[in-house]
Amino acid sequence: MAVKVMIADDHSMIREGLKQLLELEGEFEVIEEACDGEECIEKLKNANPDILLLDINMPKMNGLEVLQKMKELKWKTKVLVLTVHNEVEYLLKAVDIGVNGYLLKDSESAELKKAILSVVNGEDYIQPSLIPVLNAKMIDRNKDNEKLEKLTKRELQVLKLLSIGKLNRQVAEELDISERTVKNHVSNIFKKIDVKDRTQAAVFAIRNNLINI
Repeated sequence: MAVKVMIADDHSMIREGLKQLLELEGEFEVIEEACDGEECIEKLKNANPDILLLDINMPKMNGLEVLQKMKELKWKTKVLVLTVHNEVEYLLKAVDIGVNGYLLKDSESAELKKAILSVVNGEDYIQPSLIPVLNAKMIDRNKDNEKLEKLTKRELQVLKLLSIGKLNRQVAEELDISERTVKNHVSNIFKKIDVKDRTQAAVFAIRNNLINI
């Protein structure tokens, strides 16, 4: 029985190439295609593929937004992200949302088939070359989480305001506390998250999604 595949990619040549490659030996059958994120969600309502090959850079909704939407709708379709992005932030976001596999487009066809079969059989498949950097990022993030847990609710409020460029005086006014108290909070925050200045504190806040940029 052939594995039923759906391909979502905004480049028709890539979709066509993948279809030909996968259907060559009869192991896979491409049952549906989509050229943007919205079309992908629409077609998934009726198609029932074993696996969705999902590009990240697509118009209307990108691949990560499609993935998020599928999770919100509790759809069970397995998803293998197939992308040119080797930046670990994309991979980290996809892993957070709950992707089943992540593969770069410059992979060999044999690896693509291996990845699809792994995912269909219930295993996760991450591009091997990306695993060390993913693990390193996970360790960094765990360290950040430990630091965040040390902050009090008030310190978090102060950190967020500092990170959007507010001065101690403005923070004091907004939180209705004295400037001296703000200074004490800032000093404690720097110690707890292990930073030396406001810029580093802002970078920490952005990295941990405390503020949006």
